[in-house]
Amino acid sequence: MTGRDRALDPEARLQDALDAAYRYLSYRERTVLEVRRHLEQRRVEPATIEDAIAALHEAGYLDDAGYALRFAHDRRELDAWGADRIERKLLAVGVAAEHIAPALAEQDGEEELAAAVALLERRMRTAPADDRDRNRALGLLVRRGYDLELAHDAVRAFERTARQAA
Repeated sequence: MTGRDRALDPEARLQDALDAAYRYLSYRERTVLEVRRHLEQRRVEPATIEDAIAALHEAGYLDDAGYALRFAHDRRELDAWGADRIERKLLAVGVAAEHIAPALAEQDGEEELAAAVALLERRMRTAPADDRDRNRALGLLVRRGYDLELAHDAVRAFERTARQAA
C-alpha cells in the first residue's frame, strides 16, 4: 500500500491515530480532552479522532472518572493539595464536573483538616506567634487549595496543639 493509498484508507488513518495516542499515553495517564487535543495537533480528522477515542475508552485506556479519583488521591497524599486546587486542575485538563465531585468526596472535612494541620507542622515547625505568621500560614494553605474557612480552622488547631505540647 502506497502512502497515498494509506492516507485514503479509513482503517489505516484510525490505526495511525491510535498509534499516536498510545505513544502519548505511554508517558502518563491522560484525559479524553488531552488525547483529543493531541490528535488535533497532529491534524487527525475529527471523525477519526472520535473513533480513536471510542476505541481507547472501550479498551480501558481513557477513563476520566478513574483519572479524577487517582489524581485527587495522589495530589492529596503526595503534594498536600486541598480540594479547591485539585478541582481547578481537573477542570483545566477537561474532566467533567460529574467526575470531579466523587473524587473530591473521597476525603471528608476532618481528614482535610488533619492534612492541612500536618502541612503546617511540616512547613512551619512552630505555631504562629503573631498576625504576620498567621497570615503566612493562611497563605500557604490557600495556595495549596484549601478553603479559607478550613485554613483558619487548621491554623487554630495548629496553635492549640503547639500550646498543648509546650
